[in-house]
Amino acid sequence: MSDQSFSQLNLSEAELSNLDNLGYVEMTEVQSQALPLALQGKDVVAQAKTGSGKTAAFAIPLLHSLNAKDFDTQALVLCPTRELASQVASEIRRLARFQHNVKVVTLCGGQSMGRQISSLEHGAHVVVGTPGRISDHLSKNTLDISTINTLVLDEADRMLDMGFIDEIESIIYQTPDDRQTLLFSATYPEDIQDTSARFQKSPEYVSVEAIHDESSINQKFFSCPKGEKLSSLIKLLQRFQPSSVVVFCNTKIETENVSQFLSNSGVSALALHGDLEQKDRDQLLIQFKQRSCTVLAATDVAARGLDIEELPMVINYDLPPDPEVYVHRIGRTGRAEKEGVAIALFADNERHRLQRLGEYLGQDINFDPIESLAIKNQSIPYPPYITICINGGRKQKLRPGDILGALTGEGGIEGKSVGKIDVLDFAAYVAIENKHGKKALNAIVNGKIKGRKFKARFL
Repeated sequence: MSDQSFSQLNLSEAELSNLDNLGYVEMTEVQSQALPLALQGKDVVAQAKTGSGKTAAFAIPLLHSLNAKDFDTQALVLCPTRELASQVASEIRRLARFQHNVKVVTLCGGQSMGRQISSLEHGAHVVVGTPGRISDHLSKNTLDISTINTLVLDEADRMLDMGFIDEIESIIYQTPDDRQTLLFSATYPEDIQDTSARFQKSPEYVSVEAIHDESSINQKFFSCPKGEKLSSLIKLLQRFQPSSVVVFCNTKIETENVSQFLSNSGVSALALHGDLEQKDRDQLLIQFKQRSCTVLAATDVAARGLDIEELPMVINYDLPPDPEVYVHRIGRTGRAEKEGVAIALFADNERHRLQRLGEYLGQDINFDPIESLAIKNQSIPYPPYITICINGGRKQKLRPGDILGALTGEGGIEGKSVGKIDVLDFAAYVAIENKHGKKALNAIVNGKIKGRKFKARFL
């Protein structure tokens, strides 16, 4: 038996069975180091980046000590962004399936305060949110964290970089002194050390340096004339034919320019940036994850916490000023023993950034002119799925199985034609193979799910 097996941990059969069903076969490095300590109730500082499996490293312990029959808030997870909070909450819900009626509530800005208050009135075992919105609820007395057993600071360095230290301190002072505190951070600068010293009790320190195996990422660099970046991007997509790709841009305006240009060129593309309403961001990310969109043009802030399974390619449309950001970007591909491709496109006036990146990586970077690319296929892959939005979610007791059943039963659609299904509080999204899109939409609109009528539309 592997030393990295979850069965090495003091977990119930139900927990182990659920982990197995979710595809958690062996512990990642951060999980194997942090989980035994955290399950003993110790405070932990873990230096680990996105993609290292850190969510399970804190979610499993907080669920392990949770009493589902007690509806007081027992765990609080603080995250720097709405996207990361949403992703963390989703994973905690999956990991909590081994026990009944565990309620996880997400509290972030950009969402209705009234709905959040209503949700909290019915109790919440686990609260996941951003420091600003958590502080808002505490000031309104709509959230009580005096009963929590576990406090998690996820991507703590990012939260401090974003200026959340005052809110974090205020929040922590309203938690019990005997709580367990788990701190996760990609870096370990002095302000994180200070935060740990002030709010943790004799913490154990674990460190996982690598977020990805660079040998699994094929890096390519291409130069292009200034003013020809957009047409050069089209050439890259034609040449490499990615089924799914994140195109990183340095500014919000650039994401919109890229998305608009690609859309006008017949490519399925969307823009992800910080100015979008939360509902729009949720829908956009779901479309991309459900493979009903090929290209996602994104800024770094918007993409933080974005974790796409089996992302085959990333493109740096703009080289970032900070070389560490480049490393973080390319780490989105080549995960879970899969191979990935990371392409960087730079204009003549960006050569200095390429040189700085080479110095940071400790290597001479070889590049080719975009004109050297041989284009065999002018077409660019179209997404295999289309996403249908249903105006009902968890609050209406909808589950993925109910939607699948309605489509494959009365709808007469084969199960293999149905892709991912995401159920949120007030909406559900299902991916359908393009050729069956209209049939699936008609089945939902004209049929019933769990005996009820629901409206639906294509995204």
